[in-house]
Amino acid sequence: MSANAAAAPSGQPGLHHVTAIAGSARRNLDFYARILGLRLVKKTVNFDDPGTYHLYYGDEAGRPGTILTFFPWANMAPGRLGVGETQETSFRVPEGAIGYWSHRLIEQGVAHDAAEQRFGETVLPFQDPDGLRLALVAVPGGERAPGFASDEVPAEHAIRGCHGISLLLAETAATGAILTDVLGFSAAGSEGSVTRYRAGDTAPGGIVDLRAAGGFMRGSMGAGSVHHVAFRAQDDAAQATMVAQLARQHGIRTTQQMDRNYFRSVYFREPGGVLFEIATDPPGFAIDEPLASLGHALKLPDFLEASRAEIEAVLPDLT
Repeated sequence: MSANAAAAPSGQPGLHHVTAIAGSARRNLDFYARILGLRLVKKTVNFDDPGTYHLYYGDEAGRPGTILTFFPWANMAPGRLGVGETQETSFRVPEGAIGYWSHRLIEQGVAHDAAEQRFGETVLPFQDPDGLRLALVAVPGGERAPGFASDEVPAEHAIRGCHGISLLLAETAATGAILTDVLGFSAAGSEGSVTRYRAGDTAPGGIVDLRAAGGFMRGSMGAGSVHHVAFRAQDDAAQATMVAQLARQHGIRTTQQMDRNYFRSVYFREPGGVLFEIATDPPGFAIDEPLASLGHALKLPDFLEASRAEIEAVLPDLT
């Protein structure tokens, strides 16, 4: 850990959410809600491109650290993985659930690699229909966290939020310094070309792996690519402290704060080229619909409500 890590804001550090690009919205919903058993916690639109959905998946309440979101563009060309991108997004499952998930992926026709060991953890890598690289990680004690029981995946085997991400970078030191100085992580060992960073007590979203891959070509964004990675800020004050630390200690300026209805965000490019976001925990996904009915209705920000009819007319049917 760097000497400046102690200055990180208080509160639970870690990932807030990961946002990726998909092709078919209907196929995306079927894969994540039915096959993986995640809850659709918010159905809204891309605020910057309201003709496109923004779909949020997570645990029952959509807690920070459990959220994977998608911009689905039906005709989007596939992305190409390379330096400056998120290589893999992983989910936590109970230690005894890997066998269940191996069988379920086979039954559902989802290709996956053989289970492997990374940093002492059993990991089952696979891909979604757009080629997004995913993994399930067996976490000791994972069964003690609440699991969302979907129509097809029982609670005892359910995903318990994000485990973490791996970034493919030309070099990792400058990115690692931001993780430790600003975002509340600490270095937690290395395996080969991968350095692991851990946040707090490694609750959901507590792992970032940096893979040094100097000499690889840069990636290109498209379907199956991660668009950006968001890290948690306890509140607006904590976010402002992080913004000041980035400028003071690393010479990095963020965007102005943007209101995303369910959190407030600032964005910046980390030194390796990955788009990072710092998102506040509040107000959360129950601000505009009851917890029991999260994800049921199309929710729009106030500035788009006057255009609801036009927006609904161009969005694809998800039923």
